Formats: sequence, C-alpha cells, structure tokens
Amino acid sequence: MDFFQSQESLTEIQWILRAIVSFFFLLLVAKLMGQRSLSQLRLLDFVMALIIGNIIAHPLSDPELDLKGSLTTITVLVFLYLIGVFASLKWSMFRKFVESSPIPLIKDGQIMYKGLSKARISLDVLLSELRKEKIEAPEKISLALWEPDGTISFFINPQHQAVTPSDLQLVTKAFHYPSTIIKEGKMDLNELKRTGKDELWLTNEIKNTYNLGVKEILLATMDHNDHIKIFLYVK
Repeated sequence: MDFFQSQESLTEIQWILRAIVSFFFLLLVAKLMGQRSLSQLRLLDFVMALIIGNIIAHPLSDPELDLKGSLTTITVLVFLYLIGVFASLKWSMFRKFVESSPIPLIKDGQIMYKGLSKARISLDVLLSELRKEKIEAPEKISLALWEPDGTISFFINPQHQAVTPSDLQLVTKAFHYPSTIIKEGKMDLNELKRTGKDELWLTNEIKNTYNLGVKEILLATMDHNDHIKIFLYVK
C-alpha cells in the first residue's frame, strides 16, 4: 500500500496501481452520485465535477502527494453533494438557488432578446439548436425554454405540428417493444426466459427460418407475435 503515501518518486507499478484505484474509486463515486449527475450537468453537478477532477488529478501526476488524502476529500465532497441533492428536493429556496428557473427564448414565434442575454447565449446558438431539431423558422415555435442543464426545450405551434392518427381519429395498433434475443452471436437467456422461450426453440427457429447458426447473427429481435428479425455481420 506504499503507493497511497506521498514519496519522492514512484515505480511504474505504483503509478499503475494509483491509476487503477482512482479509476474504480471514481466509478463508485459516479454510482453513488446517481444517474442525474451523468445525464444533466446542473450547477451542483458542475461544481462537483470541477472539484473532483482537480483533486484526483494531482496525486496521479505528482508522487509527493498521497492518494489517501485525495480519496478522503472526495468521499467527504460526495457526502456533501448528496446532502445538497436531498436539500434541493426538500427545500424550495435551496432548489431555486442551485437550479434556476427555465428562461424563455422564444414566445409565440418572437425571439426574446432579453432571454438570450439572461441565458448568456448568442442568436447563432439558438439558430443552431433550431436546425438540430429540424425547425427552419423561429415563427413555428410557440415556446422555447433554456433549461437549467443547458438544453433548449422547443414547443412547436399546433398549426405547424405533423398530423397524428389521433387527429384523424384513426385506430392504431398497440405499441410493442421487440425483445433483443441475440447480440453479437450470443443468446440473451434472461430475455428468452422472460418471453417464455428457451435455447432449443430459438436455435431451431433460426435454423428453420434463416438456415443460420446463432453465432452468425449480429442482432436478432423478436416481436410479440414471436416473429424474429435478424441483422447479419456486414463486412
């Protein structure tokens, strides 16, 4: 455990051990912080990402800094982060401080210049986001909001929305998500069990329908009628 302590120099093995321990420790930290910190970079998450990255980087490049101190500091910070997340759920005043309200950028087809200034984004950024959503003109937007995580939510004016089957009062079939039963030449036994099928049934079905072996298939899905669709390796 000498690689934990500060030293004048570290051997190659000790550097490797520091990197391995730090890597798995950060995986554990990310798991404890939850999916929110991975999918949304809000104020609290942004501050934590900066601090943790700075703390863990130094002992990975400087042998005179011990690793134990950095891991201890990060553990305390994660504990404080979880308290902050709990506080934001419990007390609205704290939540308003760390998670600002959405800022209107477009309203009834009109660009809100004050909103752009408040969100600190340029008109070019707004137009770029419109293009990403395949929206060619701001006047088609009823409302666009700058969200606390840095994304923009667009609500299209009903006059410019695509017609749906419900608008035409058409009866549609119920949605069924296909089951993935083969991935990269391997059966997903848990998914097969969930659908009430077994390995023998799948092997025979693939052989009889496509004259293929399981290992030859990149991906295979099955719908609610037990119809199997396959995707082969394409070189």
